[in-house]
Amino acid sequence: MNFDMISAASDRLKGHVRRTPLLSSPALDEIAGKRILIKAECLQHTGSFKFRGGWSAVSALDPETRSRGVIAFSSGNHAQGIAAAAQAFGVPAVIVMPADAPSLKIEGTKRLGGEVVLYDRAARECRETIGTRLAEERGLTLIKPYDEPQVIAGQGTCGLEIAEQAAKLGVTSADVLVCCGGGGLTSGIALALEQLAPDMLVHPAEPEGYDDVARSLRSGQKERNATEAGGLCDAILTPTPGDITFPIMSRLCGAGVVASEDEALRAMGLAFQHLKVVAEPGGAVALACALFHADDLKHDTVIATISGGNVDPAIFARALKTL
Repeated sequence: MNFDMISAASDRLKGHVRRTPLLSSPALDEIAGKRILIKAECLQHTGSFKFRGGWSAVSALDPETRSRGVIAFSSGNHAQGIAAAAQAFGVPAVIVMPADAPSLKIEGTKRLGGEVVLYDRAARECRETIGTRLAEERGLTLIKPYDEPQVIAGQGTCGLEIAEQAAKLGVTSADVLVCCGGGGLTSGIALALEQLAPDMLVHPAEPEGYDDVARSLRSGQKERNATEAGGLCDAILTPTPGDITFPIMSRLCGAGVVASEDEALRAMGLAFQHLKVVAEPGGAVALACALFHADDLKHDTVIATISGGNVDPAIFARALKTL
């Protein structure tokens, strides 16, 4: 996994991926007590950054392998990214999803042509085992949600854009907060910024109770969450950092920052009020950390990802009630 792979992914994504904006609001700056810039990946195709990695991975397959189809496991955003990319290439996509994933994401994956296979994560059914078995039975190529080099390369293109857009605003040093589950987006952005903006420091942002990456960075070894179900921030609930992503984050990232679910809901409401964008809870965690934990960061400017906007209406209504 290296910067050249991100550059190659960027070439493959040209004409297919949206260049999402870097937004700002004086009201958010006032709340945080610092300059806040927001990378709005909720405006990406399929509503999240996952389209970048999905297209990168599917487009990197040789045509014969790709024609047999792909399989992925996901709580919803990677599912939709892979399904959309597979649909564009005219190949089958099977998606293994938790039965308790938001119905919006399950239905969205089906609308994009994905065949959805549900599993019970609360009962500790193993999605990796299910995905591997189906891949072998059907001759499908398994594309993991974060511990896959071509997926990381695709997510890293978000970092290319951050570096260029921030430089145009005169920003070359900043703390960069990235919503973090298994670490694909975090490690991809960190690799891109290492080359293009070395004075920017990436921090994984996680919800309370699911801060395995923050704990792993402190201990120097991979830690696990006690559970990977039941949290509001479903998009970034993973059991432990990836085997590929953790060494990258250990080398390049600063300390993890953690926000509560209530803070994530408040950040969703504030993003809608001041930026006019819709964020899902897991996609708002980095903004929550920027708004309510900026004192933990050393730079005067903070860049935060809103990594996804695929939120059920009832949860979004809860967020708006925080205003």
